[in-house]
Amino acid sequence: MEDTHYVVLKKENFDQFISTLAQKQKLVAPVPKGFKSFAFEPVDSAGQVALKYIPTVLPLKKYFMPQRETLLEYRAGKVMKAEAVVEYEPLTIFGAHTCDLAGIQCLNMVFSERPKDYNYLTRKNKITLIGLECNEYCDAYASCNLVDASFPGGGYDLFFTDLGDDFVVHVNTRAGDEIVASTRSFDKTEPFQLDELRKLRDAKRKIFVNEVPIETKHIPELFDRSFRARAWKDLEARCLACGNCTNVCPTCYCFDIRDELDLTLKNGIRYRVWDSCQLEPFAKVAGGFNFRKERSVRQRHRYYRKFRYPMERFARYFCTGCGRCTRTCMADINLKETLNELLKESEDRVWKRWL
Repeated sequence: MEDTHYVVLKKENFDQFISTLAQKQKLVAPVPKGFKSFAFEPVDSAGQVALKYIPTVLPLKKYFMPQRETLLEYRAGKVMKAEAVVEYEPLTIFGAHTCDLAGIQCLNMVFSERPKDYNYLTRKNKITLIGLECNEYCDAYASCNLVDASFPGGGYDLFFTDLGDDFVVHVNTRAGDEIVASTRSFDKTEPFQLDELRKLRDAKRKIFVNEVPIETKHIPELFDRSFRARAWKDLEARCLACGNCTNVCPTCYCFDIRDELDLTLKNGIRYRVWDSCQLEPFAKVAGGFNFRKERSVRQRHRYYRKFRYPMERFARYFCTGCGRCTRTCMADINLKETLNELLKESEDRVWKRWL
């Protein structure tokens, strides 16, 4: 923990820092929206920013992968003319928790694979990310430690840790260096402040423990044994197939592409919108056959896309432990409860083999 990579922002200078950032380019941060509800929205002063908040209703992917995004504009005539569109704006995001930073890292990996998604990558390169550490659990729905997302793991330009009177700030990129230099709000760290940061992280290791009784490295093995588990049928009886869980997930990236003509039938756009593997038509193909018609199969697919399949392709979990899917589920399907049910059923099968 070299002090050359850390600076300090005194709380008394926080408003100046936020105001200066907002003057440079559009700044968004978590703001309260009612009882236990928060959203990332534009701010221009520190008084608007919620420093203690549970994960926002929608994750940061709404800025990296908008809910609706124009890809192409075309005009009909003797010769069809089409022009690719890339929608973006310079943006600074303040206050991203480690679970949301992990979610953006997952999306970066997906959209950087060939064929690369240049719309996403162009937008990503125009966004400055400033993280904010959780010193304690957001609420009972969080399972960030289970998937190694409770501590900072990169993917940001600056990262703030609240130490009471001050913020200790990790400078991670050149863009972070430029913010420190241009805002003129920061001081050098003192050795005692870095000691406080170490003590805080040590205390967190006692607070943040696996929220499900399984070692993180054994999760793929659990899913290898759970493909035909009874738990999936239990979910089928409860799931409403509304798609809420995937809409609020930081790492769900499925989309549909549509064309829209104006009334003259001469001009049109091609755009993409978020889609969900939990919706009944998602896996329907020509001829009407549906590869995942049953809700149990769709729920199982969602869990495997978070805990099993990405481990083979990207060597990381695509669940970030944010708890959004549980908070938003109208049927009260709880991710941690489902994992516990899979564990119990798996252990029962192993025990029966020895009888």
